[in-house]
Amino acid sequence: MTYDNRAAVRKVLIITLLLNLFVMGLKAVVGYWTGSLSLLADALHSVTDSANNVLGLVASKFSSPQPDREHPYGHHKFEAVGALGIAAFLGIACFEILQGAIERILKGGVPVKISPSDLWLLLLVLGINIFVAFYERSVGQRVHSPILIADAKHTMSDVWVTISVIGGLIGVWLGYQWLDMVLAFPVALLVFWSGWSVLKDNLPWLVDEMAIAPEAIHAIATSVPGVINCHDIASRGVLGRQVFIEMHLIVDAPDVETAHRITEEVERRLAERFNPVRISIHVEPPTYKSERISFESEAK
Repeated sequence: MTYDNRAAVRKVLIITLLLNLFVMGLKAVVGYWTGSLSLLADALHSVTDSANNVLGLVASKFSSPQPDREHPYGHHKFEAVGALGIAAFLGIACFEILQGAIERILKGGVPVKISPSDLWLLLLVLGINIFVAFYERSVGQRVHSPILIADAKHTMSDVWVTISVIGGLIGVWLGYQWLDMVLAFPVALLVFWSGWSVLKDNLPWLVDEMAIAPEAIHAIATSVPGVINCHDIASRGVLGRQVFIEMHLIVDAPDVETAHRITEEVERRLAERFNPVRISIHVEPPTYKSERISFESEAK
């Protein structure tokens, strides 16, 4: 059984793309008015938000869970690749923020001029960013979409960037010009951490890390009447999104029809516990009995 969440993902990405374009434009206009380097850098950071939405739409289009001739295990990893692309964008944004702050420290710049109306506009931007982050995370968790969850983390990093920039501009308004560049450094660290989190969450999927503890699968399989032995269990995928399970099974059956009925019951119980899941069971004769539930870890 497969679960296709692409329609819901596309709807969210289109809505957030429009909001991110509005936010990016507003930051750029206010940054140009005030001459704030940190705000212009923040607008540049917001470019990555829109780029991420476009990347997500492309990845979602090609990430169908339905198998075909060229991709018999479905296309889920396209979505994980899209999430890694977001991590790359976050790394670029981090570099850009640090570069802008260092250049301003070394070369100086035109004094920033800020007004209360500019600050109110930035508060509007902040509100939109917070809405987008929580909206994407909520839908992403509901439909089990790693690209929406990853993009929500990116947008949340943009929230912290905007909060820092607003804080710096309030300081500039009060006469502390240096705040506009100093606050860029902790912002860069927040952006870097968001990128690292996205990378850490999606690499296990791409390298086929174990999805379910083999002991849990073994316990369910051996609880089925007629199962004598279960070994060489392997699983991959994302629990709650799509999991693939393989195992070798020895059953007490006088004929193929009985063996098939027993394996179907094993599949039913596993699907009941871990759906959506695709299961491949290799039935073996009693002489192949093994106590090796799964594969051993590589020696370090």
